[in-house]
Amino acid sequence: MATVALNEENFASTIDSNDVVLIDFWAGWCNPCMRFAPIYDAASERHQDVTFAKVDTEDQQNLAGALEITSIPTLMAFRAGYLVFRQAGLLPGSALDDLISQVKELDPAELTKQAEAARSDV
Repeated sequence: MATVALNEENFASTIDSNDVVLIDFWAGWCNPCMRFAPIYDAASERHQDVTFAKVDTEDQQNLAGALEITSIPTLMAFRAGYLVFRQAGLLPGSALDDLISQVKELDPAELTKQAEAARSDV
């Protein structure tokens, strides 16, 4: 499955309109990013029910800055619109598959409940 190129205009709508979204923040000059790219692309073929997206941090500096991306590659995972994972560094394919399985298993209703509880604590 092809990855979606994210920018400031389509970031929120992509997160909101898809159940599971993985985002790879990368740059063309980043050697670890280039090593992670084929791992990420292969995972997109194995997990057709997940939206795989990429943010070119050189091209989308404002978006990367707003999301406080300080190291690349950085991987973010969203489930039902909620950020549930964020980590800098590349992952081997088996670890990426395991992460995707864990994200899919998260209960959206429970995520909403936790978010509402966190808001009421503020």
